Amino acid sequence: MKVTVFGTGYVGLVTGACLAETGHDVVCVDVDEAKIAALKEGQIPIFEPGLDSIVINNVESGLLAFTTDAESAVAHANMIFIAVGTPPDENGSADLKYVLNVARTVAQYMSRETIIVTKSTVPVGTADKVSAAVAETLQSRDVDIPYYVASNPEFLKEGAAVADFMKPDRIVVGTDAEPVEAAMRELYAPFNRNHDRLKFMDVRSAELTKYAANAMLATKISFINEIANIAECVGADIEQVRAGIGSDPRIGYHFIYPGCGYGGSCFPKDVKALVSTASQVGYRAPLLEAVEEVNQAQKSRLFSKLSAALDGDIAGKTFAVWGLAFKPKTDDMREAPSRVLMEAIWAAGGRVKAFDPEAMNETQRIYGQREDLQLMGTKEACLHDADALVICTEWKNFWAPDFDAIKNSLKTPLIVDGRNIYNPHQMTELGFRYIGIGRGN
Repeated sequence: MKVTVFGTGYVGLVTGACLAETGHDVVCVDVDEAKIAALKEGQIPIFEPGLDSIVINNVESGLLAFTTDAESAVAHANMIFIAVGTPPDENGSADLKYVLNVARTVAQYMSRETIIVTKSTVPVGTADKVSAAVAETLQSRDVDIPYYVASNPEFLKEGAAVADFMKPDRIVVGTDAEPVEAAMRELYAPFNRNHDRLKFMDVRSAELTKYAANAMLATKISFINEIANIAECVGADIEQVRAGIGSDPRIGYHFIYPGCGYGGSCFPKDVKALVSTASQVGYRAPLLEAVEEVNQAQKSRLFSKLSAALDGDIAGKTFAVWGLAFKPKTDDMREAPSRVLMEAIWAAGGRVKAFDPEAMNETQRIYGQREDLQLMGTKEACLHDADALVICTEWKNFWAPDFDAIKNSLKTPLIVDGRNIYNPHQMTELGFRYIGIGRGN
């Protein structure tokens, strides 16, 4: 099939590349000329395991192309995905200006029956707005061209997006039109061989499904963090509690790992957007408001623990920070707990020496040159003359370090572990003052 994808961000690039990988003829279009030029040269703007090779291979094979020419991109296919950003407004609601601009652009150039699919995460009712924008533009052209608007939300985990797309656990499609269902079955046939993963529903239900899924996962994270905070107060160990409740199949182990809060491009934005959607229809969502409130507070706990351990004496001290991305296997620092920690350290007069396997360039882009920030080439280099080590991201190469080297490098053997990757009893035996999340300390 011939497919056009508007947007070459995280969702659009993964979608286009993975569809091309299975043999579809895909054109990705973006207004960012520099990004398109880089993609044509095989330069991937994001770090996502496995993405670079399938982009490069499919560009070389001719199945994947990049362009800034919207007219030719619309002419390429009669199935067009909208995968542009939906940044939050000041009130937390999703800003649909980019989505609706694409809808108008498609309508401006389309010349045959077209299926327009929203892949971006959008509030309930967006498909209606897209359809209205298309109809208005077609009317201004004084043409009558049939079209369909469908919803096909993405469920991609950063750090595993390619695997998630190639082996999906479900493919949600919102439509009530038989031609769209037939086209979607053909499009997703390569991903649907073992059993039927396609779940068809009405458009509004599909739009809500995406938000509901992310809100549920965010709720589990905030719940376990709330329990971790209680565990600290009562002298319990949250890791043992987690094992106890996770063994219940009704609860499960997924997303009940305590830590320093969730971040990234999805959970924070989508929880706020769902709260805003509820508010717009006259419903207050107190549970979701609490999920966000708990998460914001959790991001500040690392600094609170660090400051308490040093009796508030932060000014003039240097702190090693391991992990800057909001999670492993990505360079994404949007809403990352590390940012809250570092900014609090700086506000208190401290300095940071930081390392992350992938997010160093992104950190440099965000913060530029600062006298109180040193980005180090290795995790070991952060430790020299640092007053404490703080762990923000659970990258695998942080799990089994040389603890003797850590103790010898730090001025004081203090570790604040925001991801609970070490054993408190072992750390005490090794001579560290170890502070985790919900570990009874």
